[in-house]
Parts: sequence; C-alpha cells; structure tokens
Amino acid sequence: MISAIDRERAADLLRQFTDAGAQPVETEILQPAGTLLDLYGEDIRGRAFTTTDPLTGETMLRPDFTVPVVQAHMANGADPARYAYAGEVFRRQEIDEGRPREYLQVGYEVFDGSDPAAADAEVFDLIARAMAPWGALPATGDLGILIAAIEALTTSARRRAALRRHLWRPIRFRRLMERYTGAIPPTTTRSVMLAQLQTTAPETLIDAAGTPVGLRGTAEIAARALSLVEDAATPPINRTEAEVIAMILNMDGPMAAALSPLRDMAVDLPGLDGAVDRLEARADALSRRGHDPAQLSFAPARGRSAMEYYDGFTFTFAAPTRPDLPPLATGGRYDALTAVLGAGRSIPAVGGVIRPGLLGDIA
Repeated sequence: MISAIDRERAADLLRQFTDAGAQPVETEILQPAGTLLDLYGEDIRGRAFTTTDPLTGETMLRPDFTVPVVQAHMANGADPARYAYAGEVFRRQEIDEGRPREYLQVGYEVFDGSDPAAADAEVFDLIARAMAPWGALPATGDLGILIAAIEALTTSARRRAALRRHLWRPIRFRRLMERYTGAIPPTTTRSVMLAQLQTTAPETLIDAAGTPVGLRGTAEIAARALSLVEDAATPPINRTEAEVIAMILNMDGPMAAALSPLRDMAVDLPGLDGAVDRLEARADALSRRGHDPAQLSFAPARGRSAMEYYDGFTFTFAAPTRPDLPPLATGGRYDALTAVLGAGRSIPAVGGVIRPGLLGDIA
C-alpha cells in the first residue's frame, strides 16, 4: 500500500522537475509486453507482472516509465524535450526480499543532442538537489567506456556481439571472457560435438538425435551449430586486451582520477579514445554545476545490474545510514534505446528516477 505521505512527497518532487522546465506526462499502467520482450528477452518475465487480454494480447504492469516515455517521444515528440512523471511501477520480488511489488517512481527525462555532456550534468544536478535534504551519497559510472572497450577488441564480430549482449549479466560475461581468452577449455560435450561437426553436416546429426524438442527448428539449430564451429576456430582474445577489460571492470575511485589511467588503456585499445573524451567533457560539465569530479565516486561498470537500456553515463544516490536499502535514485544515458524504438529516428537521451517511498524509510 502506498501511503498518502509518499504520494505527497512524489507530488513535491514532480513540481521540482516541472519547475525546472519539464513537461508533465503520463503513461498507461498496462504496457504491451511485446516491446519489453523484444528489448530484454524472456528475462523481463522474471521481473514483471504479465497478463493476457483477448483484444490487446500479452501486457505487463508498467515495470518503469522510461520505455513508454521514449516510445511516446519518438512517435510524437519534438526535439529537444524534457519530461517529468510520477506514478506507480510494479516489479515481482522474491518472497524473502521484503521489497514492495508496487511503488512510486518520479522521473525526469531529457531528449537533447545539442550537448550530451551538459544534459548528463543537468539531470545529475537536478536529482542531486532533490536528494540533498536526505544527505544521499552519489556514485557515478559509464557503461559507454566498457561498451567501447568491447567494440575495440580484435576478435570476431560474433564474439563482440555476445559480450555486448551479456554486459548486464556479470557472471555470464565473465564466463564468456574466460572462454574467449582460452582461460577455460571447452566442455567435453562441446568438444565431442565440434569433432563430429568436422566430418558430419549438422542436419545429419539433428536427424540422428530423434524427435525434436523445443521451439527451434532444424535450420536454426544447424545455424547455431555452425556458429560454434566458427567460434572454435577464432583465435583467443589477446592477453593485453583482456587485461584492459578486467581493469575497467575493477576500476573504482574518483572520476577525475580515472581519466589518466583510461587514456593509458586507450594505447592498447584505441577505440576507447572517444568514450574517454565524453567522460572528460561530462566531468567538466559537472564541475560547472558545482560537482567536483575529484570527489565524485566513479566506477565504469556501475549500472550493469540496472535496466539494460543504459549505454553511457550512469549514477545512483544511496542512503548513507541504510546500506540495506536499494538506491534512492538512479539514472543514466540510453541513446541506443531511442534508436531501437525510433523507427529510423534516434536522439541522445538521459534521465533519472527517484523512489519517494524509500525516502520515507530514512526521513
């Protein structure tokens, strides 16, 4: 149950965002499931409440606001634009997590490609000022740096795509890196299958396996088998490049202190240069708004466990006296999402959300 106090707090935060120039928007509580499934795959089912309607098909109770706001903007919005919203979102929780399945979310989204670094700083600064009465601790990240490092690897396009796809699944990502660097050998089962595929067409092996099980057809299974053969013939990712990925994943310190080491890493992975330039521009923009990059906590991989649309700047605000609580506020840049939902159009975009109910827990 959402309390009246939480609703009042949400209304006050929404006023702060509209006073900053945002246009208030609303979205439907029931969202088409297809869009979210296309974006995140079946994983989203474990985090959302789904239902089926005879007329509209499969739908989900709104798991967050960003996707429907992006959809509405890309369909009808003019650039640049700033939006604010407040309302309920719904997430499935494990029984022992003790977290609410329904809670309020207040957010601010900026669609503006004129100066992405300035837009990042604008959103961060607005959320920081809203969080100031609670003494919330900020922390920042930049998934764009990790993505740029992946894209710069001298390996196959298929391997880069797999690493990019599993960026938000840390355990799976680590296992892929171990396999692609040759740190762990292929399983016995895979080795046997690869040996058979050297002399036998995959369709022949599929027919010999008996009655098909599952939704994949013969052509899809055969294509997957041939991709495994191709991958087995791909040389391992070289040690120096793998070490750069590991250093980026482990980096954690002040934002300003990250610039020099990242410039050094760009010598081994030249594709990092652009991402580091964007980080430096963002640090300058934050400094102009009164946030000292020498004091801001920064870890490039921060945000990997959040919603999968973040692909650049990320940030969180945490309760200093309640480490048991989720972040009070989160946000980040999601440029790629606008391209996916834009039907040929795209625009740089960044936003942030606050959970008013958590603020009541530390008031």
